[in-house]
Amino acid sequence: MNSLEQYFLANRGPLMNKWMHYFDIYDRHLARFRNQSPVMLEIGVYHGGSLGMWKDYFGPGARIIGVDINPRAKRFADEQVTIEIGDQSDREFLRQLRARHSRIDILLDDGGHTVEQQRITFEEMFSAVAHDGVYLIEDVHTSYWPEYGGGLGEGASFVEFCKRLVDDLNAWHVREWDQEQRSEVAQAAHSISFYDSVIAIEKRVKAPPFARMTGKLSFLSLDE
Repeated sequence: MNSLEQYFLANRGPLMNKWMHYFDIYDRHLARFRNQSPVMLEIGVYHGGSLGMWKDYFGPGARIIGVDINPRAKRFADEQVTIEIGDQSDREFLRQLRARHSRIDILLDDGGHTVEQQRITFEEMFSAVAHDGVYLIEDVHTSYWPEYGGGLGEGASFVEFCKRLVDDLNAWHVREWDQEQRSEVAQAAHSISFYDSVIAIEKRVKAPPFARMTGKLSFLSLDE
């Protein structure tokens, strides 16, 4: 059991609601940021419980930006936490948010969970995440629920949107694309991890991939 799960189970403060398998996913992608003074932007404050969890996990140097549509979330602001009030499906709000916060190491989308909200937020905010940061979207099982704009095999769902990003991840090998056709994801995404209800996209500065050979021939030519 990692420290996030321990904190959650011991919580007697503000309410939190989490699927229990999320904690291992969080720890896998976020442990490297502990005690490194990261900036985390969390969309979806709910009752404020997760803000305390992230402060405990990342340490006193961390800065947490909580985004919520409910103005009452302002009460959770403190010396480590900044609260922004706005609608994650509002592109102008997201652009203003990006302008106000020039550094974001971790972005966690735990907002309204409609496929439109998830897609718009990704389109506007992926570029705002640091080149060695991580972008996580949780509760993507809503991609399978019609009331959230999803449905199994529904092309407009966020899961289907992210499946198409796998082509961007392999863009250097797509012969039909030239350099100008490579998307921002193609140029910045190091990995895309699909879990039950969570998608995590790790960013890295990318250079063109290359292969090398070492050792000696075992046969007369490379073709044998």
